[in-house]
Parts: sequence; C-alpha cells; structure tokens
Amino acid sequence: MKNKLKNLRRRLYVIRMRHISPKNFIMILSALIGVIVGIAAVIIKNAVHYTQYGVEKIVTTFNLNFLYFLLPIVGLGLTIVFIKYILKRPVGHGIPSVLYALSKTNGKIRSNNMFSSVITSALTVGFGGSVGLEGPTVATGAAFGSNIGIAMRLDYKQLIILLGAATAAAMAAIFKAPIAAVVFALEVIMIDLTVASVVPLLIASATAALTSMFFLGVGTIYPVQIIETYKMSELPYYIILGVLSGLLAVYFTRVYMYITSTFDAMGNVWKRLFIGGSLLGLIIFFFPSIYGEGFEGINLALEGRTEHIFANTIYNNLDGDFLFTIGFILLVLLFKVIATSLTFGAGGVGGIFAPSLFLGSNLGLWFVLIINHFKIASLNGSHFALAGMAGLIAANLHAPLTAIFLIGDLTGGYQMFIPLMIVSVIAYSTVKIFQPNSVYTIQLAKRGELRTHNSDTNILSMMTINKVIERDFLTVNKNQTLGQLVTVIAKSQRNIFPVVDMDNNFEGVIAMDNVREIMFDRELYDTTLVSDLMYCNIEVINMDDKMNHIAEKFHKSSNYNIPVVDNGKYVGFVSRANVFSTYRKMLKYFAED
Repeated sequence: MKNKLKNLRRRLYVIRMRHISPKNFIMILSALIGVIVGIAAVIIKNAVHYTQYGVEKIVTTFNLNFLYFLLPIVGLGLTIVFIKYILKRPVGHGIPSVLYALSKTNGKIRSNNMFSSVITSALTVGFGGSVGLEGPTVATGAAFGSNIGIAMRLDYKQLIILLGAATAAAMAAIFKAPIAAVVFALEVIMIDLTVASVVPLLIASATAALTSMFFLGVGTIYPVQIIETYKMSELPYYIILGVLSGLLAVYFTRVYMYITSTFDAMGNVWKRLFIGGSLLGLIIFFFPSIYGEGFEGINLALEGRTEHIFANTIYNNLDGDFLFTIGFILLVLLFKVIATSLTFGAGGVGGIFAPSLFLGSNLGLWFVLIINHFKIASLNGSHFALAGMAGLIAANLHAPLTAIFLIGDLTGGYQMFIPLMIVSVIAYSTVKIFQPNSVYTIQLAKRGELRTHNSDTNILSMMTINKVIERDFLTVNKNQTLGQLVTVIAKSQRNIFPVVDMDNNFEGVIAMDNVREIMFDRELYDTTLVSDLMYCNIEVINMDDKMNHIAEKFHKSSNYNIPVVDNGKYVGFVSRANVFSTYRKMLKYFAED
C-alpha cells in the first residue's frame, strides 16, 4: 500500500512538473488551502461555541455561578492532559509559532498542529479561558499550508508563500475579513510584497472567507449601524483615545510578559494549572464579563451599553451609579489583561485578537461615558468603541494597517475610516515609545529569531554558524617550540594557527606574520616557545551567537578570521569572506522571483 502511494505521488509530481508552471501550481494550492482552512475555522468556532454554550447553559439553568471559579481549571486541566499524555508534544502559540517557523525551521511545522489547536482551543476557551480563537486558527491553517507544501515538494520560497496564504486564509475565515487578512499576512507575518506572493494570498483569503460564509452566514461579526458619521470637532478626542489605547497596550504587554515568564519558571505544569486556574477562576467569578472570548460584551459595547459588565455579578444593582460604573469598567479592563495572561501562563491555547477587541471596545465606551457625563462633549459611544478596537489591535500587534482594515471588515464601519486611521496610528506610535516589539515578537526578538521586513536581518537570521565554520586549521600547543611550530606550518595551507591545551581549550592564536622573520633562524628553534609568540586576548565567537551578532563583530573589527569556541573548547574559524559569500548566495536565491 505504501509503495502504491509513493508511486502515485511520484507520478503526480512528474505530471505537475511537466504540465503546470510553478506559479500556477501555487495558485491552485492556495485555493485548496483556502477551502481547507475555511473548514478548519468553522470547526474551531463551532467546537468552542457548543462547548461554551453547554457550560453556560448548565450554570444559568441551575444558578450555579460559583462554577465560574472552577470551570477555567477544568478546561485548562483537560488541555494539559491532552497535550501531555495524548499528543505528547507541545502546541505552538499561534502566530508566534508561525513567525518562528518562518525564521528558524524553513517554514516547516509539525503535522500534529493540523488538529491539536482545534482541540486545545475548544477546551481552553469553551471552559472560560480569557483568550481568542484567531491564534489557534492561524496555527492550524499554517500547519496545513506547511505540510501540504512539504508533501508537494515545494522549495523554501514556495513554502513560505503557501504558509503566508494559509495564515491569511485563517484570518479571513475566522473574522470573515479577506482584505484585513491579506494586510495581516503582509504586515505581521511579513510576507514580501511581490506579485508572486500577493496573488496567492488574495486567492487563499477569498476562498477561505467564502467557505466560512457558506457555513456561518455572510453577515459581519460585530455589526454597527453608523447613522451619523464622525464630526471634525471630535478628532481631538480620537487622538486622546489613541494615546489611551497605546498605554493600555503597554500595560497588556508588560503584564503578559511578567505573568507568562513567571509561570514558565515554575516548570511543573500541575503547579502552573493550580495557581493560574485558581486565580483565573477567581477573577471570572467577580468579573463574569471576562469569561471566554467576550463576543457578546463587544457587541453591547458597540451599542454603547454597559449591562454586560454587570451581568451575573453580585453587585448588578449598582450599575446606575456613575462613579461605580466607571470604576468597575476600569477594573474589568485591568483584570481582563491579567486573565488573558493567566490563561496562557497556566497552559491554555488561544489568541490575543479577541481580548484586544474586548479591551478596545470597552475602553472606547469608558472614555465616552466620562466625556459625556461631564458634558465636555457629546460623543457617539458606538464610534469610539469601534475606534478603540482599532487602537488596541494596532498597539498590541504593532500593526496599524491590519487594525484599520480588520475593524472595517468586522463591523462594516468603513465610514469611520479617518477616525480608525487616527486612533490606530496614535496608539501604535504611543506603544512603540515603550515597547519596540509586540506581544507576538518580543521573545523572538530577544533570541534574534525574528523575521522582519529588513532583508539583511532576514537573511542573517536564516544563516547558521555551522554552515560558515571552517575547521581545517592545524592546532598547536603553547608549550611547543618554534621548531615544532615550523613543522606544523609546513603541513598547513593556512596562515593562522589556533593554540589549544591538552583538553582542546582555546588559548590564543599565532599568525604567520608573527613568525615570518624568525622561522628560518634555527638558533631560536629550541629556545623560543609558542607562548612567546601567540596572541591571547582576542575576540572569539561562541557557538550560540546569532549571525547578526557575528556580522556585527566583523563590522566593528579589522579581523578577517575570528575563532569559534564552544564552552571554551576550540571549534574552528569563521572568515569574513565566507560569511559574506554565504550571505550573497542566499540573498540572490531569495531575491529571485
């Protein structure tokens, strides 16, 4: 059976190579990816919806509000059991895992990611995890794109395009936002803007959106009625909202990084589950609006209403008090960030789009309530909730274009294009002052694994030190004599000689220029030692150094060769010429369209 499948794949490969051009084949695959990812998005959305519906039905029917405290622990526990004992492999965190695959694994993603995020997100979000579905959908879509590309024997450039197409398809399907999905792939996933890459993105995005609409309907996810457009006199308030959005995003990023790093340091998954799940359950008990994606809360905020903030709380009779309402909404915003971070820290799987939309819509509503109450102006709550959503997406993702088109697609609010632009740009500019990298990219950037729109950085991130190390240098010992050194020189094709001890610990180098004038003076052969001639304090490269750091070392020094060590042990040399030659070859390869 296996031989028959191999023969079939081989025949299909031959037919494809003979009769279908590479560009046309990528377009065909993009359409196929769009359909597959669209169906996957529908499955994820329905799995979460029915899980959450069943759980909430039990809670409301039997008035068991105390279960809100236990449900997140149950969902996160089931997620951990599935990952640890059934899957037995880690599940990547959505978009960061795609960015990592682009920069470090040549676009290859494990096949288990084609289904693992579907199950884990249903358990995490369905039982109240305060995260969204776009991350798991993107991870699922990217895994399909990667594995289909590998099965079809695509080269690196084609595989990356297919990965981008799958990512765009996932965003288009989950949000029914094909325009924003393409912008997202170009802006966040960082697919290069060329015809060869954009057309597959458009095809995959359109087919995925149509597939999603076929099953879920064609309506916008967060419909907003724009009865009256914005007023020019309101523009200063949109600028203020943009600043507030940026500051809230700074808080989001720093809280997220602190909590997730704290939980990562715990090591024991059950300890993380107990602490994180308990704290998450406690927050949801006091602030039920934080439960799950917050879909209903976003829609009510877009209508300028606040009842979702107080629904199922023990103090809903106080919602008429202005100061209490303002203070309580502010607490919900602050604790929503903590709840999202705890969900991830405790082992949950999800995304940050939905939390960002919830935060943005309620921040806009909170801002309008204050301005209108004190009669500073008469602002439209729907407009500012809409703009707040754009501001938080722009600031949290560091993606203002994605924010503008996503909110326009999600709500049908393109009449608000100018305010969306203002808030998005201001929010993005504000957060960049404090956080140069987004939640998605901050860890990758710290490790030098982030793929960016800078081609130099991208090429260097894809180069590995093992590919440029030269190991044909003959070593000498510092206790050897000049005569012994001359014997080594006679056998070598190099003019540099690393000095090592008996355990191969690197101690320095000898250059031919050091010995050229005395190497034929036999009177010195027995009295002059290598230790008298070697350079000791020289710069070295460590095996774990990133290529951009290595390039920087060459840039700052006049050295043509730098020794490489691994925990002090001599490994070889990296030459300036070899680094540059490898860089040029890769640049030429990836620049070809």
